[in-house]
Order: sequence, then C-alpha cells, then structure tokens
Amino acid sequence: MEHLQELTRPLTDVTHELISSRRVEGTAVYNGAEKRLGTIHSVMIDKRSGKVAYALLSFGGFLGIAGRVHPIPWEMLTYDVDLDGYKADLDRDQLENAPTLHLDDAERPQDRAYEEELAGYYGRLRWWGL
Repeated sequence: MEHLQELTRPLTDVTHELISSRRVEGTAVYNGAEKRLGTIHSVMIDKRSGKVAYALLSFGGFLGIAGRVHPIPWEMLTYDVDLDGYKADLDRDQLENAPTLHLDDAERPQDRAYEEELAGYYGRLRWWGL
C-alpha cells in the first residue's frame, strides 16, 4: 500500500529547497509579463564551490535558434510556484541580443573573457565574484 502511495504522489513538491539538475532541465522560463521565453537546457555549476554560475536557455524552436543557447546568470532566475517555472526580468529583444553559445560548445568551459562579457551584458557581477 505504501508503495502505491509513492507512485501516486504528485511530482511537484514545493516543500523542499533543493532540486535535482535533471528536474531543472526543460523547465520553462517566463518574463515579468508571464510570457514564455524558452526552457532551461542545462545549468553550469562550479565543480569546486557547487555554485550555479548560469543556466543555458534555449528558445525559438527546437533546441534554440540554429543550435544556440543563451547563458543567463543564475541569480536572475526566480522560481515561481504558480507558473511551475522560472521568471527572469528579460524581454525577448534583450535575449535575442544577448551573448550566445553553440550547443556543441555550451557544456565546455568558457574563457574568463566570455564570462565577463556575459556578466557585463546583464549588468551582474561575475559568477565567481570580484
């Protein structure tokens, strides 16, 4: 009986603070007007500190535009329980003009110059600090 309850329990569990990266991938991202911008392709995590540096956002069709993704600083994303997705204070024009990565390069380490460009575009501190 307990096993059956386990199978019928809803997948959305908002009582926990931690989430698996697998559950983040594919999650929708909306702007402040609750218009869907795209989905999270993956997240980039500093392997020593465990800090999430940025999310790779795909939008504009299957796996982004021409196989490109947009890195978004993680601190710009806020989880919204009602939307069951993340919100970001961005509009489509900002996103279309933002730095991008080819999907083939997205999961490889980027140089510090690229990551500084990314932080500068969004007006944020670099993910590793000062």
